[in-house]
Amino acid sequence: MEERKPEEQKSLDEYSQRESQNTRPCGTGEVDSTNYGQGEQEEKSAAGDEPPSGSEEEEREVFSFLQETIKPKPVTGGQIALQLVKVAVYGLIIGVTACCGFYALRPWAEETFHEEAQEVTLPGDEEEVTEPVSEEEEEKEPEPEPQIIVPELTADSYREIMQSMYAIAKEAEKCVVYVRRAKEEAPAGEGPHTGTTGLLAADNGQELLVLSDNSVCEGAKQWSVIFPDHTQHQAKLVKQDGNRGLAVFGIDRASISESTWNVIQVAELGNSNISVQGDLVIALGQMFGYENGLGYGIISAKEWDYDYADGQCGVIATDIAASAGASGILFNQKGQVIGLMKSAILGEGASASANALAVSDMKQVMGLLLNGETVPYTGIFGTAVTDELSKEKKIPKGLYVTNVQADSPAMKAGIQNGDVILEVGDSSVTGIISYEKAVLERQAGEIVKVKGQRLGSGGYVEVEFSVTMGSIE
Repeated sequence: MEERKPEEQKSLDEYSQRESQNTRPCGTGEVDSTNYGQGEQEEKSAAGDEPPSGSEEEEREVFSFLQETIKPKPVTGGQIALQLVKVAVYGLIIGVTACCGFYALRPWAEETFHEEAQEVTLPGDEEEVTEPVSEEEEEKEPEPEPQIIVPELTADSYREIMQSMYAIAKEAEKCVVYVRRAKEEAPAGEGPHTGTTGLLAADNGQELLVLSDNSVCEGAKQWSVIFPDHTQHQAKLVKQDGNRGLAVFGIDRASISESTWNVIQVAELGNSNISVQGDLVIALGQMFGYENGLGYGIISAKEWDYDYADGQCGVIATDIAASAGASGILFNQKGQVIGLMKSAILGEGASASANALAVSDMKQVMGLLLNGETVPYTGIFGTAVTDELSKEKKIPKGLYVTNVQADSPAMKAGIQNGDVILEVGDSSVTGIISYEKAVLERQAGEIVKVKGQRLGSGGYVEVEFSVTMGSIE
């Protein structure tokens, strides 16, 4: 091997050192063109090929990389149309998928994220305001009564009256339904018309609420409701009051079709307190042993009351015929509900006519049931002590207890027949009506102080009871 001279070895070492300084590390992809040219010229000078000069060092050649510009291909109208078609197809696929997913998840979403039920508020009854009569008006002679001119009535007049009543009945029929037990739970031999009449009493935003007699509740867990268009819908029991024989069923609003919504409506409750003997009334329901019955008549009496534990309700008696076990709804001439028909309401010996509980006396209980609240119960029957009886028998004025139901909250608290109830909590009691109102303002399970008096050897003495409000469901 030929041995290099010291000058050549030195020149080679300087060249290697300049290369390592002027070249960037591997991987960057960039080279300093200025330093690269300078190193190249210095290398030539060191090798003796070209002597270095000061002008060349001041004016060094600078190398730069060529920059390449890539021009996009021109877009044709066909390509644009193709892209639009692709976007439309993708959008259609996404939309169909979203719709299918929404439809599949809708029942779960409605059950999981449903809105809270709205509170049901029933309209109160307007009381007739009687203006006070001044002394001057009392001294005036009464004006003669105007002469009543009765128009001559013909068969056409009667036909017009009946057509007018029928039109009112058809409109009122939109709020009348029928409640039955589910077929598999109906007793053997029970026919298709052995349910009970129901009333579309309220809509709480979640469910359509049906008020009916609770005769279909015993031994059943599933029910169906038949609407005016003959469609059937499953219903669940919301709440019942076994004391008064009422029940409320709920139907999911989402299960009701638009066509059914067009033929139904929530009932308008009237004021049964202002109805009088002789008023025309309409009965709709299952009065004659079958559904969709219709009857016209008049109010024949209003002086009767129906007694139950802790209260009583006025009875609207009519001259409309009815079969045993009849149920139905009583309407006035405005199409407003004034009564809930109940069989044997006047006792077993009464004639078979359509008689109803006055709706105004039931509104407080209906409000509780329609909101899913338990109706409180104590189990007392009683009567008001009148002024005459109080003076004659020396009995304090209040509610005289005539009977206490066995195993009732009142009996467990120690209340007996003959006791006189004066206060329930902070509410004074003067009779069965005020006692019922005071009880309904409490809640089941609440312990309430009941004050009264009991007859002893030396007369009536004060007594106090702690009654735990119960319920019958």
